[in-house]
Amino acid sequence: MSKILIKNVVWATVFALVAAILQSTLLSRLAVYYHAIPDFALGIVVYVAYSNGIMTGQLTGFFSGLLLDFLSFAPLGLNAFIRTLIGALTGLMKGIFFLDIFFLPMVLCAAATIIKAGLLFVLHIVFTNGVPSYSFIEPVFWVEIILNTITAPFLFAFLKLFKSLLINGRKA
Repeated sequence: MSKILIKNVVWATVFALVAAILQSTLLSRLAVYYHAIPDFALGIVVYVAYSNGIMTGQLTGFFSGLLLDFLSFAPLGLNAFIRTLIGALTGLMKGIFFLDIFFLPMVLCAAATIIKAGLLFVLHIVFTNGVPSYSFIEPVFWVEIILNTITAPFLFAFLKLFKSLLINGRKA
């Protein structure tokens, strides 16, 4: 692995960890409607994966997911698995679309939230009560998609301020 890849993964994981801590402390206290909060850590994985490609996306997803597993009551490896897959799938799209400032971040984060919910649902069926899942008819799922979609352009704009830390040397 190159030094640039390692630097990108380490910084993206640090950003995701800070986002996860903010989500679980400050944002969880501010959540009013159905206790749903935006998943900024997922948005960071999506941004880094789309900007850098598959390898950086899946490594960032794995390490940030593993840290989330230690912070949460989820089974060890659950978040790492889900975010690794999302990072890899998002990384596959690198260079296919122009990363505009508004529309594409919204689509990418909404899709990542739907994929996360779908994977949790499948794992919940396989492992019954061992894996928490979204209920697709409950408002909390839809509110989280809306929050992730609305906040995505702002999150991506914020992360672009740290482009030298999060994106490899090529133009993103």
